[in-house]
Amino acid sequence: MLKMLSLFFFMLFSQLVLSQSYPNKTVKIIVPFETGTPDSIARILAPQLSSQASQSFYVENHPGANGMIGADLVAKAKPDGYTLLVTSTSITVNPSYYKKLNYDLKKDLIPVTNLGNVEALLIVINAKSPIKNLNEFLSYAKNPDNKVSYGSPGNGNHLHISSALFNQRMGLNMVHIPYKGAGPATTALIGEQIQVLITTPSSVLPFIKDGRLKAIGFTGLKRSTLFPDVPTVAEQGFPNFEIDGGWFGLFTTAGTPKETVLKIQQLIRQVYDKKSVADSVIQIGLDPVADSPENFKTFIDAEVSKYAGRLKSLNIQAE
Repeated sequence: MLKMLSLFFFMLFSQLVLSQSYPNKTVKIIVPFETGTPDSIARILAPQLSSQASQSFYVENHPGANGMIGADLVAKAKPDGYTLLVTSTSITVNPSYYKKLNYDLKKDLIPVTNLGNVEALLIVINAKSPIKNLNEFLSYAKNPDNKVSYGSPGNGNHLHISSALFNQRMGLNMVHIPYKGAGPATTALIGEQIQVLITTPSSVLPFIKDGRLKAIGFTGLKRSTLFPDVPTVAEQGFPNFEIDGGWFGLFTTAGTPKETVLKIQQLIRQVYDKKSVADSVIQIGLDPVADSPENFKTFIDAEVSKYAGRLKSLNIQAE
């Protein structure tokens, strides 16, 4: 009995010492997409975390399968907190969208913290289009002679689901064209291969500024802080219309000591306490959060349930 107690306290002490010294080697941050907000926020945080922790944090992109390739790498990593995942809302869509995943979100990954929420989404069209507002676009899209398609960062992506929800609520029959990330989808809109994008404001900000794209609506109940001149959908004749903008969060491998998980969350919190960092996150369209692992886990569970219901109501299934 004494030996068992000694072993227990030794293991407990060892975990505590390890968590206190974390990080004592390089930390890898995996982003499971190409360009887009997850990549942007990871690259804002990496140098700041390196400075804060006096250890190197670096970013690797592993795009594909709506974020599942990168998530699977983290799920199968050593459970020590040295492999992190910065991903999007889509991670809570995948369990209901795909019939089979190579990892289990609840069993193989630990929610560390919500990195930031997006206010809502922008409805964006090519600037060359003569359409001036949402109602003109709806009239155009409802004309059966016009074949209107919308893009997204991929099948089952949060922006795919949100666009399909818009499609349904507006009584449209637009065709979905999936791409391998927000960047390629935006490029397709600029190239007039698709007619509309419903996307995060930050992903199209530079193209609206340079005059290649134009926004005709915002899906929040209040106007965008990045685009205060763009009217909401509700303002344009659809009272109480709202589609949330999603969020971006940090995960690590299941089995990572709780003390280490908490240390990672605290590092994020310390970095966000710097006004310059918080401002950088706000400038890419996010409201910084950095909540506790417990709160984020509760939120993740609710998001999984929400998107299961949303996919069912939209009759969206994996292709």
